[in-house]
Amino acid sequence: MTLKRLIKILSSLLVFLPAIVHAADITLPGISIDYGAGQQSDETATAFKLLLTLTLLSLAPAFLVIMTSFTRIIIVLSMLRHALGMQQTPPNTVLVSLAMLLTMFSMAPVFNEMNKTAIQPYLDGKLDTKKAVDEGIKPLRLFMLRQTREQDMAVILEINDETAPQSAEDISTLHIISAFLLSELKTAFQIGFIIFLPFLLVDLVVASVLMSMGMIMVPPMMISLPLKVLMFVLIDGWALIVQSLMASFS
Repeated sequence: MTLKRLIKILSSLLVFLPAIVHAADITLPGISIDYGAGQQSDETATAFKLLLTLTLLSLAPAFLVIMTSFTRIIIVLSMLRHALGMQQTPPNTVLVSLAMLLTMFSMAPVFNEMNKTAIQPYLDGKLDTKKAVDEGIKPLRLFMLRQTREQDMAVILEINDETAPQSAEDISTLHIISAFLLSELKTAFQIGFIIFLPFLLVDLVVASVLMSMGMIMVPPMMISLPLKVLMFVLIDGWALIVQSLMASFS
């Protein structure tokens, strides 16, 4: 799977949004909007649909972020930077770019399944909008459920006063996304804690040595920072972090 094809699949996901907006009626408390039976002019209806479509398109990247492995990866990379003691190195742009690439690699099987079962049949006219959305969300729901802890799902259901479902199909997608995000935060912090331990040990050793030598005025960070960078490079730390992150989604 090439990077170009992955980007093409991600872009194709946005094809559903305009169709959903066009096909569905919108009902809000005290307000009901029906695209097919309104008395407003065609110009007003078209402008409103365009505005709503652009709004959904602007929110699409946020939903793709919280429904994929991006959250866990970017948190772990950020905690690694803090463990090293470098606040701005690597820069945020580099970390986000690396996290996006790793997200595409880890989510490639899910995106391939969505493309095979929903996007391509929809583009070929074999599925209508509702059926394509239902089929396309299934691989993503399965991925999120596999990474979600039962206790996190129980917390979300309790918050919403929902009874325990009989099967995974009975859980709404919104509840799955919320529980998945909680699980990703917990998993990311667990991985980050393990990453912090060896660097914390280096800081303690350096501080103890400086204290024993009477060099109280020397900041321990001045000595420990190059040692931590050297240790990280010698053990090929970036490769270990990337492999561990990818393995955590297996």
